[in-house]
Amino acid sequence: MSLKSGDDRLAAEQRARVLIDAQLTAAGWSVQDGGDLNLFAGSGVAVREAVMASGHGRTDYLLYVDRQVVGVIEAKPEGTTLSGVEWQSAMYATGLPEAHRKRAVLVEDRLPFVFEASGSETHFTNGYDPDPRSREVFSFPMPETLARVMRDADADPERPTWRAKVATLPELDQVPLRPAQVLAIKGTERSLAEQRFDRSLIQMATGAGKTYTAVTLAYRLLKYGGFSKVLFLVDRNNLADQTLAEFQNYTTPDDGRRFSEIYNVDKLTGAGMLASSNVVISTIQRVFKVLNGNEVPGTDDPQLDDWTPDSAVTVSYSPSMPPETFDLVIVDEAHRSIYGVWRGVLEYFDAHMVGLTATPGKQTFAFFRQNLVSSYTYQESVADQVNVDFDIYRIKTKVTHEGGTLPAGVFVPKVDKRTRVQRIEQIDEDVDYTAGQLDRAVTNPNQIRLVLETFRDRLFTEIFPGRTAVPKTLIFAKDDAHAEQIVTLVRQVFGKGNEFAAKITYAANDPKGQLQAFRTSPKLRIAVTVDMIATGTDVKPLECVFFLRDVKTAQYFEQMKGRGARTIAPADFRAVTPDPAAKQKTRFVIVDAVGVTEHDFVEPPLNRDKSISLEQLLKKTANLTITEDEVATLASRLSALELQLTPDERTELDKVAGGSLKQIVRGLVDAVDPDKQAAALHEAGDGANPADVIDALIETAIEPLAGNPDLRTRIMELRRTHDQIIDEYNADELLDAYGVVDPERARSLVEDWGQYLVTHRSEITAIQIMDEAKSRRVPFEAIKELADRIARPPRNWTMDLIWSAYEQVDGGRVRHRDKSRLTDVVSLVRYTLGADPELVPFADTVQERYAGWLLLQQQAGTQFTDTQRWWLDRMVDVISNSAGITADDLDEAPFDERGGIDGALRDLGDETGDLLEELNEELTA
Repeated sequence: MSLKSGDDRLAAEQRARVLIDAQLTAAGWSVQDGGDLNLFAGSGVAVREAVMASGHGRTDYLLYVDRQVVGVIEAKPEGTTLSGVEWQSAMYATGLPEAHRKRAVLVEDRLPFVFEASGSETHFTNGYDPDPRSREVFSFPMPETLARVMRDADADPERPTWRAKVATLPELDQVPLRPAQVLAIKGTERSLAEQRFDRSLIQMATGAGKTYTAVTLAYRLLKYGGFSKVLFLVDRNNLADQTLAEFQNYTTPDDGRRFSEIYNVDKLTGAGMLASSNVVISTIQRVFKVLNGNEVPGTDDPQLDDWTPDSAVTVSYSPSMPPETFDLVIVDEAHRSIYGVWRGVLEYFDAHMVGLTATPGKQTFAFFRQNLVSSYTYQESVADQVNVDFDIYRIKTKVTHEGGTLPAGVFVPKVDKRTRVQRIEQIDEDVDYTAGQLDRAVTNPNQIRLVLETFRDRLFTEIFPGRTAVPKTLIFAKDDAHAEQIVTLVRQVFGKGNEFAAKITYAANDPKGQLQAFRTSPKLRIAVTVDMIATGTDVKPLECVFFLRDVKTAQYFEQMKGRGARTIAPADFRAVTPDPAAKQKTRFVIVDAVGVTEHDFVEPPLNRDKSISLEQLLKKTANLTITEDEVATLASRLSALELQLTPDERTELDKVAGGSLKQIVRGLVDAVDPDKQAAALHEAGDGANPADVIDALIETAIEPLAGNPDLRTRIMELRRTHDQIIDEYNADELLDAYGVVDPERARSLVEDWGQYLVTHRSEITAIQIMDEAKSRRVPFEAIKELADRIARPPRNWTMDLIWSAYEQVDGGRVRHRDKSRLTDVVSLVRYTLGADPELVPFADTVQERYAGWLLLQQQAGTQFTDTQRWWLDRMVDVISNSAGITADDLDEAPFDERGGIDGALRDLGDETGDLLEELNEELTA
């Protein structure tokens, strides 16, 4: 090396040390020369040019925390590849002079904290980590941070840092979680434990519970994983309130306390609140402002939260929010410019980063190192009844499609967008405007009115046939002025008042109150927004997403579409939907008035062929002629049906299916999933015919339906039970009119009932038991199954109807029923099959047999006290209503008021079990 080049290198290293000195000072270190050493100057002291043990040279900086030697810094000129000098810093870390060792912290005979730095780049190795390795950090950690690391290591020497603790997290409690949430949490924890990536990406369909997943993950890492602070970044500040509520209301799985009873959760307002907060919720714009030393308002501020700088932001060190502030950064809706202009803010923190998104783009995948820890698509969420499927309704107008022309000389209103003041002016030249300029440079109220009138006129015939009340509808406008105009015209077109439609934008009065009203009020049917409800905000009863603005990206469209995807409990849905025909939310509709659904990035719904019926789809499944689009449609129809089923119906259908209908639907969705098809093609090899591979996937998926005729029949029975078609097309004509009592019709019903028992004997448990064993003791579930089956279309039979028919046909052999009981189906079946000579209500038979049993007990010398008779009489009531009684029934009403099973043992003695069995045998034989 020449003298000149050596001088240049020395000068470069000196410049680097000036920068390093400044960075250490900013982080709270007292930087000193060896001759001016004062270990009492502060909690952290960095001593320049410290001489190490013989053969170990001189370290650029020796670090003291609380007057103990803890680490070294190797300084190099800017531009130096720092990983290439790790051998030097390692040499210093193991070369502490003997005199210093008694005041040093050592891990496996070396100093734990090792840095390489150039002034523009800093690498850090924490010797307490398992398999310690260097990582880049924004700047040096504060002395207090290293002191905390050492305290944690002393408290748990076997697992000193979070990187060690995450390898031994306790088993995940899966009970409150959906399968997709379990996969996401386990995938992230696996990524943390393996330490192959410093970032993890979770792809999860909108509405599938991303926030709940993140809260569960955060809780586990805070409680068991050694994490102390979590930053949760939201897309918009109004979502911070929603996220805050989700954290506060989260019930911990171990002791049942609320999350906020254990950990402090706050929205970011300034650096001062960080010391007491375990979870901080913010937009990235607010974090940037706090990093620059400013406070931020706790209220919504669209100018702050919507601000996107023209170029990438530059972040400076903030001693009030140092890089090590957070151990985990969760980025919700991780798909926007956050990875472009805001990337510097994310990379400022020395934390593991988790991204949550329904729609990752290439930039998102790149930022997260391609480390996709779990994936859950919208179609999969529909199959799992997490979300509902959607339909598309397109409205086209000439002005929307082509724009328009205003001829010179006409007088037109002009509105000042800022003040909303309107004036009338004459235009002096022709004005041509394109579709893209509509509602921005030029507004055409007639175009908006025509679109809304078309929506109104087709709403109850084509979009939501049979409905009488406007479904909750969210209209997306281009800007606040456009939204204002739409709200006014909605009220006019529907002839309704202010309570019917409202604008919910940041500029509106009380937008949060209006949003809550939109969720819960039956009166507020239509909301108009720009961006405020575009992402993340839950309005579960929403059934119509209406686009009066175009969207240019798949990510934003999916987020806006997702507002309508949420499922909702039937009772909650009916509470805010004043329409007798609206019993359950099974789908939502995208009304497209601008062509947004015609972009290539828009994926079609599962329900791709509306012209084919469920019955036709099942027939095509049976003969293996169903197409790929029809498989998707079948999945959509079955998923919608599954949402309508009662728990008993779902259990019954799963029993016939020999498994879960939900899993069958999931298999159908997987068969038409392009990613699953691509994986199957890859596995099949280069010579495989793609059409054959896809056909094989489809055949495997439909086999549970194609090979099970009973399942297909039962599906159609249940479909007819829950669907009611309104025929306004065919006029009716009178064929006959007759009195209520018609012996011929009664005889026909009795014959049909008898034939039904013969035809369906092999598939209905209750019929088999009563025919083979000639017993009245039939499981209540089997009785209910038979009653439910006959009550469905096309029969629509009830016990009352069949009993009345027998009264007309067999007269004297049928005893009249004063009270309807489900167990009377036992009497009907036994009488029809010839097991009983008379048709007697089941309860009457039980009571008569009970009276005979009591008489036999008395003759045998057994006398029951009044207290004992109380128990026996009520046991008989249960048998009358359920065709039997078990010990578990004794812990239910009315027995629980006298102590349940313990009370029965107290009053009836050790013979309680024998009495139960004897009553079952004697009264139902």
